[in-house]
Amino acid sequence: MDDDALQRLGRRITALRQHKPWSLSFLADKAGIAKSSLSRLEQGKGNPTLDTLWRLALQLDIPFSALIATAQSSISDEDVLVSLLDRHQGVLPVDIYLMTLAPEAVRYAVAHAAGTRETLQVIAGRLQAGPDQALAMLEAEGIHQFEADQTHTYRAGPQGATVLVTIFYPQGDGA
Repeated sequence: MDDDALQRLGRRITALRQHKPWSLSFLADKAGIAKSSLSRLEQGKGNPTLDTLWRLALQLDIPFSALIATAQSSISDEDVLVSLLDRHQGVLPVDIYLMTLAPEAVRYAVAHAAGTRETLQVIAGRLQAGPDQALAMLEAEGIHQFEADQTHTYRAGPQGATVLVTIFYPQGDGA
């Protein structure tokens, strides 16, 4: 993420936190991240991980896309790149992402808000994905739907995977 994007992201997080109104310590504790990390992030410094940003969005009670849209549309984390393709803000909000995983990459996702659903469509490669207790194996063109309000995993095959991820939020959850 470039410096301008980090600055915009930092301002967005600060504004959302202050709107609650929560202290820096309170949000950091709720999200399970260090206060110093959150402080650096709000100052537009550091290199936030996907997990950190997902945790903040969840605690701030907003879709991930609502958090990153002002910064930029792509976030990378070692072996995983997530690009926001589109956001639909309606009665039933929907986010659409393109996720690219390097060979054998694994991404563990925290539970989304209650009632959130995901649909995955593998564009290339192989992917094992879904709720931790019910992972599905998907090949190219494979589609899998699951309730995403529980922890879930994405595990790429030996050639990696490119996946279209569509997240359907519950009614009225599209901040």
